[in-house]
Amino acid sequence: MDENNGDGPAAMSGKPVDPRLLKYASASRWFFAAIGAIALAQTAVIVAFAWLLTRAVTGAIDGMPPAELVATLGALALMVAMRALLLWTREAVAARAAARVQTQLRTALVAAIGALGPEWLGVRNSAALAITAGRGLDALEAYFGRYLPQLVQTVVATPLIVAVMWWQDWISGLTVLLTLPLIPIFMVLIGLATRSVQQRQWQTLQRLASRFADTVQGLSTLKVFGRQHRAAASIERVTDDYRRETMRVLRVSFLSGFALEFLASISVAIVAVSIGFRLIDGSLTLAVGLFVLLLAPEAYLPLRQVGVQFHAAAEGIAATDDVFDVLDAARERARSAGGTARGAADDDRSGASGDGVAREKAFVERPGASGDGVLVLDGVRVRRGERLLQPVDLTATPATVTLIEGPSGAGKSSLFAALRGAAAFDGSAEWNGLDVRDLAPAGWLAWAGQRPGLLAGTIADNVTLGDPAPDGEIVRRALDLACAGALDPALELGVQGAGLSGGQAQRVAVARALYRHLRGKAPVIALDEPSSALDPETEGRLWRSLRHLADRGATVLLISHRTSARQIADAVVRLQPIEVLA
Repeated sequence: MDENNGDGPAAMSGKPVDPRLLKYASASRWFFAAIGAIALAQTAVIVAFAWLLTRAVTGAIDGMPPAELVATLGALALMVAMRALLLWTREAVAARAAARVQTQLRTALVAAIGALGPEWLGVRNSAALAITAGRGLDALEAYFGRYLPQLVQTVVATPLIVAVMWWQDWISGLTVLLTLPLIPIFMVLIGLATRSVQQRQWQTLQRLASRFADTVQGLSTLKVFGRQHRAAASIERVTDDYRRETMRVLRVSFLSGFALEFLASISVAIVAVSIGFRLIDGSLTLAVGLFVLLLAPEAYLPLRQVGVQFHAAAEGIAATDDVFDVLDAARERARSAGGTARGAADDDRSGASGDGVAREKAFVERPGASGDGVLVLDGVRVRRGERLLQPVDLTATPATVTLIEGPSGAGKSSLFAALRGAAAFDGSAEWNGLDVRDLAPAGWLAWAGQRPGLLAGTIADNVTLGDPAPDGEIVRRALDLACAGALDPALELGVQGAGLSGGQAQRVAVARALYRHLRGKAPVIALDEPSSALDPETEGRLWRSLRHLADRGATVLLISHRTSARQIADAVVRLQPIEVLA
């Protein structure tokens, strides 16, 4: 895993709300509607509270009857309770919406990565994607709970409050209208600095995750070569970088909060001074002046809070940008595939007249096109960067074992990578008459690579990976066929299959592929050096198991350097280490 892989975090869009949020997370739509209604109610309560407080103060000065004053104070207390209730409702709605949006985006992200395929994922920083799907989307709680409600409150409350102030005292309304833009101007200036600082912090966090994952994965190798201390020092340096970036973000956040509070305080002071002078000369009544003065801070508060809460939500915003980039890539891939499919359909329709029947008959009679499960590779040349490997031709039919041989570097594993969608290739590769590029590998191919790829959990969990309804009997059967029958399926494994020897882990990986075939989900079995860590006796048992499965109808593709594999092979394909520049 390389920290330089992938595109890195996307730049924040600069928009208050990314429209892609509404497209990819339907839960956000009702959230905005609910928050808008709550903001409207909050504005009404704010105006009512200011009016009732003004009435109570001026009434007490003017000698309002006690009963009327008590009623006014009661209504004032009711407004306070309603404001608290609306705040609680807003937080509850925001928390629920954040949870639902997190779930929707995580689900969409996993589906998009699946649609983009292993080839796309192979050149991306998987640790960075994990951080985005985990901590990054968790940060949406601040985005939905603080930033977006304040943004909606600003859009709804500020114009209404300014309109009420203008209606009561146009001079105060004009003062607010002229000073109000200063806050967004400073927000933009500070936001530009915040964006770059936040991006550096996010990049450092992703680099730290990648470095840590690499170190843990290769810890045994590092220890053998005495490099573990240098790796730990590297992690320490990246951690220190992350600490500095975090402190820089906090400094900018505090500076932003101070600047916004200062501007709002000065603006309210200007309104207050203007009201004070006009109260002295008698051109403004106390009731109007007090009412407008109570509303003035409320006019600046929502916009001021947007700037403050933006910093709390910046990490969530950066994470959603990364998620949206992945979802956009998946949508573009689907659109391109749809266009190709439509073009093929148009070609079929254009040839339906005249020789159309003959063309259809020729297709049906081609090997593998009649649903007999034949795998046909014709001039398949796997791409590795800017290089094309040598072309491969083979035909693998059910009930056969096809052995693929060749020295290291000939492209044997790359060929399997192409079949499972992890590498691009030129030429034609069809299974059952269908292009393997258009097929989900899990629907026809059971694969076990040179790395076992085991996960934390039981052996049975690893063997039945991806099966929603595991079958214990088939688990034991698969383990027996993989020469791992002595292993307890209930044995708990650690991270990356810790608790098993190399040979045992390899056999469990083979059992996983055989289990998928025995469950009837993958007629083709592709095994890459499945006996490299086995002794000759165990290897012979594994070859007999594969021969047995082939005799029962399986299509077995086998990569092996062992000459003993030829004993069970029906066909041998020899690859040469030739690389051709594209």
